[in-house]
Amino acid sequence: MPSIKCPVCGGISPLLDAVDFNKSCMEIFGVIFDKSGFSVDYCWCENCGFCFSPELHGWALADFEKYVYNAEYLKIDPDYMEVRPSNNAGRVIESFDGNDRKIAHLDFGGGAGVLSNKLVEAGWNSISYDPFVNKDTSVSKLGSFDLITAFEVFEHVPDVNKLMNDLAVLLRQDGVILFSTLISDEYISKENKLDWWYAAPRNGHISLFSQQSLAIMAAQNNFYFGSISESYHLFWRGKPSWAAHLLP
Repeated sequence: MPSIKCPVCGGISPLLDAVDFNKSCMEIFGVIFDKSGFSVDYCWCENCGFCFSPELHGWALADFEKYVYNAEYLKIDPDYMEVRPSNNAGRVIESFDGNDRKIAHLDFGGGAGVLSNKLVEAGWNSISYDPFVNKDTSVSKLGSFDLITAFEVFEHVPDVNKLMNDLAVLLRQDGVILFSTLISDEYISKENKLDWWYAAPRNGHISLFSQQSLAIMAAQNNFYFGSISESYHLFWRGKPSWAAHLLP
């Protein structure tokens, strides 16, 4: 495969490695699924470190529904439906305790809406949006929000520029985006094969971000960027008082 342009920065992105489509995050627990026979290429940007699958970036939503987010998906990600969104709802409530009734919140990529429902039960002004669930809903019609959460979304997105454009439209001028995705810096490099457990096409993990690639996307959309941990990160514009304790 010839080198192609990085979707994030336009840098040269040669082929890094190829893995079987059935490579999943369950491998970290010792669960190995049978080989599919379908090889998935991943390219790695020499400039910003963004790692991505060009072929799967070209898939339509219907392709992902058929081959990834199908009836077998719960075997690949058993915490997807209840455990993870419930835990993340608790994290959001704890992080912004006392400000919940003032915050207009959107859970972007929220699946069946479990996280948002938990927040509403706790008195929040919250809605959920997911492109697979809300197919007839235009992002431009959702409104604008003080707080947008996007937990385990970024690594699934085939068009990272559209994602950032959508978030930029949805976020209020002094708003904050709290999102999660694992940083790849310690795990992916030009010299390494793609054996990182998080590089898992069967889970739909087709966009793997370095710290620099996230910082570049933030700057392109006039956001500030900071990380709370290896997994949790923030984009923001202004510095609202209700989120000041989280922002650098």
